[in-house]
Amino acid sequence: MKKLPIIALAAAFLLACSGGNKSTETEEVKPMFTGAKGEVKIMTLDPGHFHAALVQKNMYQQVDPTVYVYAPEGPDIQGHLALINSYNTRAENPTAWEEKVYTGADFLEKMLEEKPGNVMVTAGNNAKKTEYILKTIDAGINVLADKPMVISPEEFPTLEQAFKVAEEKGVLLYDIMTERHEITTMLQRELAHIPEVFGTLQTGTEEEPAITKESVHHFFKYVSGSALKRPAWFFDTKQQGEGIVDVTTHLVDLIQWEAFPEIILSKSDVNVLSAKRWTTDLTPEMFEKVTKLTEYPDYLQKDVEDGVLKVYSNGEINYTLKGIHAKASVIWNFQAPEGAGDTHYSIMRGTKCNLIIKQGEEEGYKPQLYIEASPDVDIKEFAGYLYNAVQGLTSNYSGIELEKLTDTTWKLNIPAKFKVGHEAHFGQVTEKYLQYLIDGKLPEWEVPNMIVKYYTTTEGLKAAR
Repeated sequence: MKKLPIIALAAAFLLACSGGNKSTETEEVKPMFTGAKGEVKIMTLDPGHFHAALVQKNMYQQVDPTVYVYAPEGPDIQGHLALINSYNTRAENPTAWEEKVYTGADFLEKMLEEKPGNVMVTAGNNAKKTEYILKTIDAGINVLADKPMVISPEEFPTLEQAFKVAEEKGVLLYDIMTERHEITTMLQRELAHIPEVFGTLQTGTEEEPAITKESVHHFFKYVSGSALKRPAWFFDTKQQGEGIVDVTTHLVDLIQWEAFPEIILSKSDVNVLSAKRWTTDLTPEMFEKVTKLTEYPDYLQKDVEDGVLKVYSNGEINYTLKGIHAKASVIWNFQAPEGAGDTHYSIMRGTKCNLIIKQGEEEGYKPQLYIEASPDVDIKEFAGYLYNAVQGLTSNYSGIELEKLTDTTWKLNIPAKFKVGHEAHFGQVTEKYLQYLIDGKLPEWEVPNMIVKYYTTTEGLKAAR
């Protein structure tokens, strides 16, 4: 007979002595996660997006190498397994995942019935993702979900319910916010909270927000060295979601994370002022290049005009958060210029300086952080504070250094060791989540702020329609 940990036995004893408020016959005492080898057992549900595979680009001591995959039969699951196989067979640092696959039509019900794992990972078609999350949480299974966890205002209450049930069940629901691990964003956040350098965050206006995040993405791109083949449903906003509730999730998250770090937010802190949406137009040739399909499926015909597919992948939200003006916008182009990829622009306007991230042609399409002093500061005094602040940050970010560009502008040079790339960020998020499982909880601000984040994106979509 398997022995329970002393803490678990003690918990069961106290429960039995508590006057019978809960039935010990129906309430299973769950052993906590300890970080032991292989104790986390992953179930991957309906992996239609390559982000699901990126969670497994590396191995983790805490995660069992056997992963249970539940998905409908078709090209999505085949593409996922092909990526996992490429990681297993690569020459350098190969992984050793073993995928146990079930592809029946009842894949969700089968996963919830068998429950061979204790953490569900999902990244794919978003039409049913919120439902998947709630049902999995209700079954007492932890969930690590790719963004977005909800794509419509109508489904937002379902996500709120999922967080409520997760608290009741004692499981952790967390979304994969990779951009928090991008080094220029991390350092922008650090500098924004050094008053001698940044001052305080301005209030801003709708025309000139205090904090702006803009992201440019591309339908045709390379992942793990190969041209990405996207499923046709990715271009159906009923299944993928519009851009304003998809990529914008990252941008709204960063606005909250940088402007109000570790502060518990509420929906009442958000006031959507305006929002808009527009399409990216794909010719049949473009569609074939990225999907390998020679015609549009029936479910996309509603979005086709004169042979051109019009995808509402672009969006912008102007809003205030605790009275601070913010803007989040996303643009999807078909293909990046030669040598470029997805790009990010950000500005935080302080009373003493602006902190600006650019990733354009001048930066070689690599993110670069600039510090731009305000006109009314004592520039000599400001420069002294700035150099001292950067020197202080070297204890955690060794090798960073300032380069003066003009009398009032500097760029922060960052060693290559910190520039690990987007794909590596998935492993960093997973490592953090594994630690939260050991802790038995998320930071107290994470759940309320996830709720606020998805409230902002779904209310933005409502305002844009």
